[in-house]
Amino acid sequence: MKTVSRWLRNILIFFFTSTILAVVILKYIPVYVTPLMLIRCVENVIKGDTPRISHRWIPLDRISHNLPQAVMASEDNLFLKHSGFDLEQIQKAQLEAQEGKRQRGASTISQQTARNVFLWQQRSWLRKGLEAYFTFLIEKIWGKERIMEVYLNSIEMGRGIYGADAVARINFNTTPDRLTRDQCAYIAVSLPNPLERDSAHPTAKMRRMHKTILKRMKQIDTFPKDACAE
Repeated sequence: MKTVSRWLRNILIFFFTSTILAVVILKYIPVYVTPLMLIRCVENVIKGDTPRISHRWIPLDRISHNLPQAVMASEDNLFLKHSGFDLEQIQKAQLEAQEGKRQRGASTISQQTARNVFLWQQRSWLRKGLEAYFTFLIEKIWGKERIMEVYLNSIEMGRGIYGADAVARINFNTTPDRLTRDQCAYIAVSLPNPLERDSAHPTAKMRRMHKTILKRMKQIDTFPKDACAE
């Protein structure tokens, strides 16, 4: 029993030490690759397609302030207020699931960032637990600006397209600092299903959602606070 206890203790010490160290390191260095990028490459190979990753790290101050506003309006309007978890949305999602309604996501931008950078996408209780753990860590260690910076650089925005720089170049033939409100709103519309929704070629449904996000953006504060207005 002592041997088992010692092994368990060592495993826990290694887990907490390594994960906290990883979060601290990634507060200061760019995230060049994520588990999802590698998973998509494997999926492409299995399908017989050529793997493709279009991604380039861009600092937050070189990304149009319209994009943080758009993703907050679409994905997480309480991002600047919560501590990583939107309990109200989680409760709503649970109630809808109990009523047999279609399951929807209630993940905040912080949770999505933790999942994209450190974990896998398939749902399980283990992943949910680890996601909560990493969300707590990045909220405490990174802070909101770094979370948003990593999110906008790592999120999947199309087939083989990851982050603001890639989507700006490929879908809109521009640079991330020149993305307009309209373009950012279309990007935000695509985020729940970027493999099916093309921000460069929106469907009628996407155009309707685009109008809603533009209205919501007017209620979202400029982020970061020192970003220049258009």
